[in-house]
Amino acid sequence: MNRNTVGLVAALAMLTSSLAFAHGDAAHAPEARTYVASEVVDTPFGRQGDPKKATRTLTVDMTDNMRFTPGTLTVKRGETVRVKVANKGQLLHEFVLGTETEVKKHWEAMKKHLGMVHDEPSMVHVAPGASGEVVWQFTQAGEFQFACLLPGHFEAGMSGKVVVR
Repeated sequence: MNRNTVGLVAALAMLTSSLAFAHGDAAHAPEARTYVASEVVDTPFGRQGDPKKATRTLTVDMTDNMRFTPGTLTVKRGETVRVKVANKGQLLHEFVLGTETEVKKHWEAMKKHLGMVHDEPSMVHVAPGASGEVVWQFTQAGEFQFACLLPGHFEAGMSGKVVVR
């Protein structure tokens, strides 16, 4: 490799690392989310679920090959589920749930504001080797999306869908 190529590779590695840390700071650490019924907001894809009313737990693995396994979840309309998200990789990953339009809008905002801090009941950031969860009640039938919106992850195909029947 020539000197310019080595320099370019080093610069890209530093940029990628700094972007991941800018998004993955302490403000994104997974914390136990408190359910307060009076604070629950309805969205086009459902609402934060009461953990006491979760009828089942769905496990989703995230890996550094930029995939979720399984890539599709199926639930019943009105059902409250606990989605346990396990990070099996060495990189920070996240699980962001929404309509396809909302997920893409959030992704565009994150590209413009690299240090963006957010804490919504429909998303969780998961450190390498750790797990987190989203408890959600799917009040609307249809197909919805989940994705990892960290720099480069969504672009590499790290997304899946929820089918609500």
